[in-house]
Amino acid sequence: MSYSIFLLRFRDGEVVGLDTERFRQMTEPYVAAGGPEEDFSRLRAEDGGEADVYHEAHGEHGMPCVTATHFAGGAMLGVLARLGASLGASIVPQDGGALIFHEDERRHLPADLQENAVVIAPPAGALQAAFDAR
Repeated sequence: MSYSIFLLRFRDGEVVGLDTERFRQMTEPYVAAGGPEEDFSRLRAEDGGEADVYHEAHGEHGMPCVTATHFAGGAMLGVLARLGASLGASIVPQDGGALIFHEDERRHLPADLQENAVVIAPPAGALQAAFDAR
């Protein structure tokens, strides 16, 4: 069974696009297969951990979502956390809740995610710690 996390950027409770070019810059060093132009990338971190990442650009509005599945712990969680922070995204695990990088992001989340959102900072190591605490 796979587990998914979603990188979503919210403004006033609504999903807004992620910066496609910033995504490309951040993931380029880790692409082992696929790539931004294919809407799928297999990323590989320096410790060999991988993640399948799905992303579809929608013109000038950017990507509505990045979905990561089949991801390894360790360095790959650091890559995904840095990617989320760089894109100004929240990390929303498939089983609910939201992980945010700054307290001021809470007010932009949809109402049902605000109360239980957890601030994870700094990104390096914070996502692993958040998953370990679940």
